[in-house]
Amino acid sequence: MIHSFLLIGQSNMAGRGDLGDVERIGNPALKVLRNGRWQRMFQPVNPDRPFSGVNLAESFADAYQKDHGVEVGLIPCADGGTRIDQWREGSLLFDHAVFQAKLAERTSNIAGVLWHQGESDCEASLTEGYLDKLTAFYEALVRALNLGDVPFLAGGLGEFLENREEIRPYWRQVDRQIEAFADAHPMVGYVSAKGLPGRPDNLHFNAPALRTFGLRYYEAFKALEKKDKIFIEKPREDDALRTALDSL
Repeated sequence: MIHSFLLIGQSNMAGRGDLGDVERIGNPALKVLRNGRWQRMFQPVNPDRPFSGVNLAESFADAYQKDHGVEVGLIPCADGGTRIDQWREGSLLFDHAVFQAKLAERTSNIAGVLWHQGESDCEASLTEGYLDKLTAFYEALVRALNLGDVPFLAGGLGEFLENREEIRPYWRQVDRQIEAFADAHPMVGYVSAKGLPGRPDNLHFNAPALRTFGLRYYEAFKALEKKDKIFIEKPREDDALRTALDSL
């Protein structure tokens, strides 16, 4: 059975790394959901815009596949420039992600969620309530897809945002709230973006950074993996029989 991962958030999850700046990952066991069917992984993985590019989920999926020896499927639902309000329960983006995940569940087990979002909420009127909105979104997604025992990985914001005048006063506030959100939920992992370089726009990670970021996401995943319901072994029949006999 394919192990699948839901990709949600804004442009740094969709991927804006320049194609050709890093070697393409040619692992044939990596898949992308397209029209409800699994296709061999292509680029861009998450074509939300004509300029979509390298995605951090590529290196994440490659590392996961090599460790687990299973086919890995990516469910691309990220959308560039979106605020946390646009991901609230009942919104178009929320419902689309849930629908795509449920399609994927027909032929796969959802093993995790990869989330990166927050740059669009780096404004004076939006930062203060970000944590509450992110928490509400997460809890709604867990309910909708029964993901209570599935790792949810939340990426930190890039330090290069400090170079954007309109974002500089707010990005650290949002980043701290993402980390606080992860600390408050046992199945959520915070993935640091410390030291990762950006593109010249100082808004998006470049392609090499996304390769590294994907591996960081995988390291965070491994810390939560032992709690994932997919990996909890069912007792063998003889163990179950022995337990039943011992109770007599």
